[in-house]
Formats: sequence, C-alpha cells, structure tokens
Amino acid sequence: MQSYLSWERVQMGLADRRPWMRALTIVGLCLAAAVPVGAIIGLLGALYGSAALVALGIAYLMLRVPIAGLVVLVAVICLLPFAALPIDIGFAPTLLDLVLVGMFFIWLCRLALHKDDAFLADTPTGAVLAFIALSIVSFIAGLSHASLTPNVVRHFGEILMSVALFILVINMVRNEQQLRVVVIALIAAAFVAALAGIVLYFMPETLTVRILSMLRIVRYPTGNAVLRYVEDNPELPLRATSTSVDPNVLGGMLIFGATLTAAQVLARRPLIGRSWLIGMLAAMVLCLVLTYSRGSFLGLAAALFVMALLRYPRLLLYGAIVLGLLLLLPFARYYVEHLVDAFLAEDLATQMRLGEYKDAFILIGRYPWLGVGFAGAPDIDTYIGVSSVYLLIAEEMGLVGLAAFLAAAGAFLASFFRSRRLCPPDSTLEPLLLGTCLAVLGALVGGVVDHYLFNLDFPHAAALLWLTMGLGAVSIRLVKAGNDRVATVR
Repeated sequence: MQSYLSWERVQMGLADRRPWMRALTIVGLCLAAAVPVGAIIGLLGALYGSAALVALGIAYLMLRVPIAGLVVLVAVICLLPFAALPIDIGFAPTLLDLVLVGMFFIWLCRLALHKDDAFLADTPTGAVLAFIALSIVSFIAGLSHASLTPNVVRHFGEILMSVALFILVINMVRNEQQLRVVVIALIAAAFVAALAGIVLYFMPETLTVRILSMLRIVRYPTGNAVLRYVEDNPELPLRATSTSVDPNVLGGMLIFGATLTAAQVLARRPLIGRSWLIGMLAAMVLCLVLTYSRGSFLGLAAALFVMALLRYPRLLLYGAIVLGLLLLLPFARYYVEHLVDAFLAEDLATQMRLGEYKDAFILIGRYPWLGVGFAGAPDIDTYIGVSSVYLLIAEEMGLVGLAAFLAAAGAFLASFFRSRRLCPPDSTLEPLLLGTCLAVLGALVGGVVDHYLFNLDFPHAAALLWLTMGLGAVSIRLVKAGNDRVATVR
C-alpha cells in the first residue's frame, strides 16, 4: 500500500503544472536509480557490479512473473550450463544452483500464500516421488563406505532438484500460453547454442580456444582443454562443443531442441515463422552432426521416426533428403564410418564402452538392490561410471531405483500415447504434445549409450530431461481438459 501511494505521488509530480516541480521529480527519480547503481558498481567494480545488477533485475522479474524463471532456467541450461560464481563457500555455486533454488523458493512461497490453485499431480508424479525417495535412501546407504564432501552434497542436491523440477513445472505451467512461452524459449536457446557451436567449429582453432577461454571468469575450462576430438585424439576430427564443454552433452541437448523445432516446422500453425524454424532446425541438425555424438544422432532419429509414424509420414521423405545432403558434406564420409564402427564395435570408443558395461554388470551383480550410492564404490576393483544412463542408475541406486526410473518414464510415455488419440488434428496443442513427449523419448533412446541424463557432473542435462517431461505432462493435461470440455458440450 505504501509503495502504491509513493508511486502515485511520483505520477502527480510528473504531471504537476509547475515546471520546477516536474524537474524536481525527475531529478529525484534519477537520484533514486543512480545512487544504488553507482554504489553497487563502486563496491564491486564495473564487471561484477554490472553482473550483480543484471542478476537483481532477473530476480525481480522471476518474482513478478514466475514463468520467467523457467525461461531463465532454459537459457542457463542451453547456453551457460557450467557457469559458476567466482566465490567459494566450500564449493562454487553455479548459475544453475541459483536459478533452481530461486524457482523452488518462489513456488513454495506461492503455495504458502495460496496464490496458486490446488497442487497438481499429473502422471507420473507418484513414480517421480518414489524415484526421489529411493535416491535419498541410496545416497545415505552409500555413505557407509565413502566420505561425504561438499561437492558430492552439492551435486546430489542438484540432481534431486532436477528430478523435482518435473513437479514444479506441472504446477507452474497452467495454460497453453505459458507452455508456448517455455517451448519457444527452448527452441531459441537450443538454436543459439547450435549456431555458436557451428561458428566456433569452423573458426581457426587458436581463435576458438581464445574465445572459449574468455569464459574463465565463470570457471569454465581454458586453453587447449576446450577443444574435444574424436577418441580424444587430435589427429582425428574436432568435435563441436559450443558452451557445453562436452560434445555428447551438447548433442543430447540438441535432441530436445531439434525435436521440438521439427514438430513446429510440420505444424499447420507454428509458434513462429516457418522459414525461421527451418533455418533453426538446419543449424541444430548440422551442429549435432558436428558433435560426432552417435547416441544423440540415434536419439534424434528415433524421435523423428516415431513422429513420422504417428502424424507426419512425409517426415520420412524430408529425413532422407536431409541425410542425402549431409552425406555430400566433406566430413560426412568419416561420420558415416564412425557410426558404422559403433555398430561393429571396431573403434576405440565403442570398445571402451563395452568394457565399461562389463564392469558395470560386475558392480550391479554385487550390489543389486539399492546400489552403492553416489559418493564412490566400496570395492577397490570397481568404480561408478558407465556410458549408459540405465546402467549408471543401476550402479548408484540398484535395480529398485532403475525400476522406479523406468516406471516414471514408462507411465509418462503410456499417458502420451493414450492422449495423442484425443488431440484434435492440426490443433495448436498437437505439435506441443508431439514435440515435448517425443523429445523425451529421443533422449531416453540416446541414454542407452550415454550417461549425462543422470550424472552428478551434468545436473543441467537431468534438469532438461525432467523439465521437458513436465512440459509434456502439461500438454497431456491440456489435451485431456480440452477433450473433456468438448464431451461436456456434446
């Protein structure tokens, strides 16, 4: 009330007939804005002060418009997933930490103040809660043979918040307009990341190193370590990383972005101009190919193949044309050979994966039920780490934890296939439903040979999975609600 009266006085001052009163009001407004800004920049310096002001502005926006928090989260996940503050409190807080904590704080406050409607629990909320509970049980049990460190606590907390993001999303995204905003943010952020990856890939390597090393201020790696090659061999082709550090993680993120974009390209009424979407999709596919991430390529292919079977058969023709064009590119021949080598298990990376799988089965066989936790393996001849999200979950949480994860994913996909038949053809919800749900399907397929979806080192990838699953659950809810309204009218 007091702030409202103050703003009313300001408006009266600006509209006053006396020129000196209007001038005095303007000077007062300038001083009110300039003094705190100058104080912050003076105390923290130009760089950190400006960053603090931007952060305060974003925080205010998130408080005023909660859905803006999801847009900020998407930007962090796609563009600066490893950015950390230049401070140390036992660990370096990341931008992802700050945004996640801020979003959960805002959501819980809204629940406490009854600013939202009733708590929503869309499918598969029960399985997600069970998965979170089992994660905590395995984590605590694993401390019996491994020491607890600040980094382990932080990473485990990030993973828990990433999984719980599903529940936050289904409660914060309440209507189709909000769903569209987040989907557009995902498409735009994925495109910017892909474009950056392509530009950096074709730059001279010395310039690429110099540009990426500028991110040292937010604790990114520097020097030649920013360059990644196939099989970590500089004599083999360079792999695109953009700002994701790891090419496989970048490829995994592009599964989500490309699937969402492809659904919009084929939609009768896309969210943005179709010509723009086609260019964005082309950039994402090209960047994904440049990552040489075979798991991501297969994941995207699986998502688009199912999309073609369910709704857009012509996508098979478009895919064949795009694949033919890609084969004409100079690096495509090696890429095809690289993909074939994976199926024949003839390259070093695939052979190492097979070795990891063998070791993983040994560890799972010794600790089959609750796994070994997240801090470390109990036996000297075993280790936690395997290039498969499913085997990694089984290592850390046992077969019980893996069953909970598969139950959550299975319930979600089953709900999607049931609801798809209820969605009116060519409605604005149809591409949102197909894009979000099939992006999750593609990521789960890619997860067969990659671990980033539940890896303590890549919490942003886990956050992207559960965020998109939440958006898919919202799409399913809206489709069912629309179908119920139609049935009621009839």
